[in-house]
Amino acid sequence: MYTIKTIDDPRTLNKTVYIRPPKNILSQREVVQIWEKLIGKELEKSSISAEQFLSSLEGQAYAEQVGLIHYYHVCFEGCPTNFEIGEEEVEACELYPEIKYTTVHDYMKRYV
Repeated sequence: MYTIKTIDDPRTLNKTVYIRPPKNILSQREVVQIWEKLIGKELEKSSISAEQFLSSLEGQAYAEQVGLIHYYHVCFEGCPTNFEIGEEEVEACELYPEIKYTTVHDYMKRYV
């Protein structure tokens, strides 16, 4: 729906359009917490610090390190969502607040 809306919208001309629905910008822990509330049960969890994760890369083969570093950027730094949108970029949910998107919570409710 967002893509179709941008086709004839002069506000998106020559701009990068990001689709970052605010209720869906969640950490893995937040997703697990939503699931726990839906199932009415607390799951056993464990976590490690970013420093512990990075130190575990020592001694790994280069190819494995590359993959794990991508995982680090996504899971520890939040790089897919944790950045500012510049002047030549726009956010679809701000441009089209009338579009109702499926939240993670609503999506997960389907499986309870």
